[in-house]
Order: sequence, then C-alpha cells, then structure tokens
Amino acid sequence: MTELEKELFACRDEEYRAFQSALMPTVDPERMIGVRTPQLRAMAKRLVQEGEAEHFFRDVPHRYFEEDQIHALAIERIKDPGTCMRETEAFLPYIDNWATCDQLRPKALEKDLASLDAAVRRWLSSDHVYTVRFAYKMRMSYFLGEAFDPAQLRETLLPVPDDYYVRMMIAWYLATALAKQWEDTLSFLSEGLLDPWTHNKTIQKAVESLRITQEQKTVLRAMRRRA
Repeated sequence: MTELEKELFACRDEEYRAFQSALMPTVDPERMIGVRTPQLRAMAKRLVQEGEAEHFFRDVPHRYFEEDQIHALAIERIKDPGTCMRETEAFLPYIDNWATCDQLRPKALEKDLASLDAAVRRWLSSDHVYTVRFAYKMRMSYFLGEAFDPAQLRETLLPVPDDYYVRMMIAWYLATALAKQWEDTLSFLSEGLLDPWTHNKTIQKAVESLRITQEQKTVLRAMRRRA
C-alpha cells in the first residue's frame, strides 16, 4: 500500500462510501474507500506543490476510485494549456465513471480554445463512453459563449456509444445551450433530428432549469415527443 493510499484509508467514512457506491453502479465497490472531496482536493494540491504529481500521473490505472479523483483534481491545477492537454488525454482512457469524468475540469484548456475544439472533435469519435461524455462536457463548459457556433449543436447527431451516461450528458449540454443560446438551440430541436429519449430529456432538464423563462418552458413542453 502506498503512502497516499494509507492516507486515504485514514480518512475513510463508511457511510459516505455506501452513499457514493449507490450513485456509481459502474464502479466496483471494492475500489471505493469513502473520502470526501475537500480532503481529496487537499491531497491533490499537495501532490502538485511537492512535485509528485507527474510520478502519480504515470502510475495508472489507479487501484482506488479516490486516486482517480485526485488525478482529475491535480490535472485541474496545471496552468500550462499544452501540459494540461497532454495529461488530460493520457488520463481519459482510464476514467470509468461519471463522477471522475465530471470532476475533471481542466481550466487551462480554455486558454487555447482552438486546440480544445480540435481535441473535442477527436474525443467525439471515441468508442470510450467517458471520453465522449467529457467531450460534450467541454462543449458545455467552454463553447456556449463567445466560442459558440450553431454547427456544434449538430455534433449531438454523431454516432456515440449507446450508453445512458453519454445520452444524459448530451441532454445536459443541449439544455444548457437552450439557456445560453436559445434561438439557435430551439431551431435545432425543432428539426426533430434527435432520438426521442434525448429530445425529451433535454426538454425535461431545460424545464427544470431556473435559467429558462416560464414562456420558454411553455414552448418546450409543447415540443415533447412520444417515445
């Protein structure tokens, strides 16, 4: 057992472990220790500050879910966009659950949106569920403002793994797009090109959003489709 793993087990919370395990059916319960995010964040910060992160990044696949979380949190602290991209791409194949995928928030990638856009296009063609989910997450995080292009919405029509966690992220992305780019996204949804589940889930998530007006919600409710 590594020193980091010993530290993780010293912070173990059995109730939290049971709670997390129930939320992540794709993760073997034996891989979960039960450590809360603030503690994991502190460990990631220390790894970076002490110059141990690069060695940790190479030690994959990690044994425990919490080590994957620390890995994601450490990548988040990388300031150089090129290094951040390299470490992100190296880690993506090892992500096996939605929580680690969504924990990975590499802010440095926003400094070079052209490179990120090219990477997103690569990731969208992956057959790895969480690489595809991450690609849509990057579209949602960094491409619904000034970098928005209506053509990006049509990426949701590309063939993707037939997986709940990918479809849910697509719906989340489109619901956020409705909040930030209403006219273009509404026009896209009106074409009826999405499969019924993703179309209706997008509307559901948008209707639940506080960023969508009551008038907009009325329009969206009328667009629901039969499964």
